[in-house]
Amino acid sequence: MNEIMNALGNSSANTVSTSVKLLLLMTVLSLAPSILILLTSFTRIVIVLSFVRTSLGTQQAPPNQVIIGLALFLTFFIMAPTFSQVNKEALTPLFNDKITLEQAYDKAQVPFKEFMSKQTRQKDLQLFLDYAHEKQPKDIQDIPITTLVPAFALSELKTAFQLGFMIFIPFLVIDMVVASVLMSMGMMMLPPVTISLPFKILLFVLVDGWYLVIKSLLESF
Repeated sequence: MNEIMNALGNSSANTVSTSVKLLLLMTVLSLAPSILILLTSFTRIVIVLSFVRTSLGTQQAPPNQVIIGLALFLTFFIMAPTFSQVNKEALTPLFNDKITLEQAYDKAQVPFKEFMSKQTRQKDLQLFLDYAHEKQPKDIQDIPITTLVPAFALSELKTAFQLGFMIFIPFLVIDMVVASVLMSMGMMMLPPVTISLPFKILLFVLVDGWYLVIKSLLESF
């Protein structure tokens, strides 16, 4: 009788353990988009591409699906060395049962910390270090991931808006020139955007705008 009760107890424990693992797996999968956005170059790229569309004034051209898809593939391209290092040093040994899950987690942090630290401003990092009352780290790997991620995201937002501002300037000049010409001709009822849009698209095509934007994004990393 005792053996039967012990067997039932072990079975229940295994069931609970499996349920917990499934719950943790679902949690990780649900957080995957946030991890992709906050730990990689995706944020900067998608914001800059959105600025390009807004400055052109083309409404939904290119559509959101194209912008997000392009941003994803550019992210994979830029992050390829980091992903490769994580796979080599953390995932492959973990799948081969050479290291534990905790060791794999620690090893996977190293490449991401190296990438994020290069793009994070000292001022932004110091903000979160001071708020958390943490000591000044001696090395990049001493920075807690919970502190580095928001500092990196804040720096990415600032960099993206700086690039977006530079993109806006030539198109803003075209809008101002067209508006001034229309006003001098007394055509105040005609929306300037209607006239300036073809000129902005023409300028963007003549200077090979998409090439320049993507080149600037790649060089910014």
